[in-house]
Amino acid sequence: MPHETGFKMFLSVWNRAQGQATPALHFRMAEWLERSWTEGQTRLLLQAFRSSGKSTVAGLFAGWLLYRNPALRIMVIGADLMLARKMVRNVRKIIERHPLTAHMKPARADQWGADRFTVNRECELRDPSMMARGIETNVTGSRADVIICDDVEVPNTCDTADKRAVLRERLIENDFVLVPGGSLLYLGTPHSWHSIYARKSCKEAGESAPFLEGFERLEIPLVDGQGRSAWPQRFSQDDIARIRKAAGPARFASQMMLTPVNIAESRLDPAALRFYGGQPYRDEIDGGLYLEGRRLISCRAWWDPAFGRGGDASVLAILFADGEGQYFLQRVLYIGVPDDAAAIDEATHQSRIVAEAARALFVPCVTVEINGIGRFLPAILRRELAQLRVPCTVQEVSSTRPKDLRILESFDAVLAARALYAHDMVKDTPFLTEMREWKPGRTSGRDDGLDAVAGALSLEPVRLKHERFAGRQDWPGARGAHEAKTDFEI
Repeated sequence: MPHETGFKMFLSVWNRAQGQATPALHFRMAEWLERSWTEGQTRLLLQAFRSSGKSTVAGLFAGWLLYRNPALRIMVIGADLMLARKMVRNVRKIIERHPLTAHMKPARADQWGADRFTVNRECELRDPSMMARGIETNVTGSRADVIICDDVEVPNTCDTADKRAVLRERLIENDFVLVPGGSLLYLGTPHSWHSIYARKSCKEAGESAPFLEGFERLEIPLVDGQGRSAWPQRFSQDDIARIRKAAGPARFASQMMLTPVNIAESRLDPAALRFYGGQPYRDEIDGGLYLEGRRLISCRAWWDPAFGRGGDASVLAILFADGEGQYFLQRVLYIGVPDDAAAIDEATHQSRIVAEAARALFVPCVTVEINGIGRFLPAILRRELAQLRVPCTVQEVSSTRPKDLRILESFDAVLAARALYAHDMVKDTPFLTEMREWKPGRTSGRDDGLDAVAGALSLEPVRLKHERFAGRQDWPGARGAHEAKTDFEI
């Protein structure tokens, strides 16, 4: 016979045992989950804004289900195995410590693993009570009464058409794992215009109906139609304004308001830029770097190299920031081929121009994108920096995310906040034209400057030292190479 304690009470007892109150938002989720379960709803979608605690509530829901029926088999599927394991570990901890479930912990340690465990139960079943699987894990042969898909749609699983198709194919396999009458619960937020959570079908992907058509839905955006916070105790109006500014309109809409964003409708408006004409300079007294009276605290420089005439442009972007969240695009330098190819090779020519720009603008570090032809350039650049005695290090990165997404995510927040300034010299480059004409997915047209500036915006800032450069070669960090992988996350 099932235990009579409802899920809302189960949730409240756990939180009291942890010395914390239960927010109304979590009671709302709990009430919906319990009602849907008791009414026999077997296809559920819970969408709630980032950091809403939906995975925490779902983990408690899994513990409650096992409390009611220890014979259940629950599978958690995440975008990767580590994410799925996180929920399984959390449920295991709940069963160990919850006043109503402590008796369910088995005596045998081998039944209490990190990615799978089995509670005390009367029946003998091949599958554990709860197990974790990544979206790419082979689940053939497994059986489950309940499957929880926890944030299976993330940038790494949906940022290209091929990845979105693979994600859907993997999720369709759930129907072969669930026993007849089994339940499927999705948790997440949209990360793509063609989201699996969308209410409309994706015609471009060949869908005749929404992927989760027929699912019972609970959608909780951060802000409701009257502008009220869904969790005012944690997300005040000031917090919401700060998040909106930091995330930018597109990311805020998808991750906090649960609205899939169509990148094809996005544009970069040069009118959102603010222009200035000053040059950075060192203060003779405190050694700080200043720009038109503003003290600069960090610098980011990104070089996206290219060789030859007529193809992609080789572009260096140099970006400073002050302590008030303002960004200053000091240079977007389009580097041409040498006039006399016989006198100097192109790699040395470009590296020398980058080194001279770093010396003139007090750049402490240059990041070189090493995809393709850029792999051998860092060594040449270090040589040129050393010859010019420029105290600047070189960092290597390899980018993997689609260019359109990198550009949109990097520019979206700073342009919306009107926090990006550009030097007047930028007007004399193709950069503003690239902004006006940029359209995601377009195969023609230039975007080399946009890509370089997006790279600079995506970097962790390099803090500026408040001292005058001594012109030494033995500056800290000058020796050796550093290679970093980046997906341009912001």
